Amino acid sequence: MYLMKKGNAPNQAHVGVPEGLYEEEHGRQGFTGPASHLYRSHPPTGWVRIDGPLRPRAFACAALPTPDQRSTDARPVEILRSPDVRVFLSRRADTMPYFVRNADGDEVQFIHAGRGRFETDYGVLPYEPGDYVVIPKGTTYRIIVEAGPSLFLIAETPTPVELPERGLLGHHALFDRGVMSAPDLVHAPVNREEGREWEVRIKREGECTRVVYPFYPMDVVGWKGDLWVAKLNVRDFRPVTSPRYHLPPSVHATFQAGGLLISTFAPRPLESDPQALRVPFYHRNMDYDEVLFYHQGDFFSRAGIQPGMLTLHPQGIHHGPQPQAVEASRSKSRTDEVAIMLESRRPFAVLPELETVEAKEYANSWR
Repeated sequence: MYLMKKGNAPNQAHVGVPEGLYEEEHGRQGFTGPASHLYRSHPPTGWVRIDGPLRPRAFACAALPTPDQRSTDARPVEILRSPDVRVFLSRRADTMPYFVRNADGDEVQFIHAGRGRFETDYGVLPYEPGDYVVIPKGTTYRIIVEAGPSLFLIAETPTPVELPERGLLGHHALFDRGVMSAPDLVHAPVNREEGREWEVRIKREGECTRVVYPFYPMDVVGWKGDLWVAKLNVRDFRPVTSPRYHLPPSVHATFQAGGLLISTFAPRPLESDPQALRVPFYHRNMDYDEVLFYHQGDFFSRAGIQPGMLTLHPQGIHHGPQPQAVEASRSKSRTDEVAIMLESRRPFAVLPELETVEAKEYANSWR
């Protein structure tokens, strides 16, 4: 359809919003498809109450006990699920005495806390807070904890994880592929205990098959190819910004896998043009459920959010800046935040374990 304009609306989106009005973006395909901007006399999140499954929700993930923190023999806990991605939380205090291999999909593990090493078919890869570790489907690995406990947010995708196309920005925007780390193929430690048996647990359709070897499984002495375990730290993510226009969250896309988008919100300067919006605009994303995991800092569009919390904004219902964030943005020149966004094209189901740490009043925080 062609562009139309009616009533009191500026020509440029997110700039020069008329005094006393609130801009809302009604769009498709995330923030890349057809869209209109509606100028309302009230904030679209100014509800009195919400009854039904589309209410915004928040969860204190860092407070959620996980089975694998109590026993090295246990598995991570699943907290969210959609046909596009399954989300797990894992907390480990000790090194895994066995290896695992996921035959259900690729994994993107985000390290919220702790330090250690991933020992993989492709070599050894150290981890620290702020790391993404992308593990291709079928890779054998285990986690060696060195300074813990280590807390991981894990996204499992049935579709291979890829880097998004950057279009006119080119291949070096947001991060150059050269900053991604590959494992070091080092010889196994001398204490690998050659005489003992080693177990590999292979997950398929959620069930585990146990394979036992009389030798150390990490016996690869060389490899080549374009499928390997990769690491990216959020400090190497360089956000694209504009001083005169508030860019949509899609510009922060970091990985994609079919109907899943993973984006990184990192510290960045705020808009300097006095007419430009400085906080996220109101929107009712009609094609993605949005999950935000807060890693560190002060997330500028939300008040009362602590590191280790997770929010869910289902597609179809409005969300945008809380009133406290709008006021706070007036005195800031840059953001101080690191947050991870998981967007699923098909709706998320909240698993019962996650509901035990829900902040029940979150939906009322826009009042």
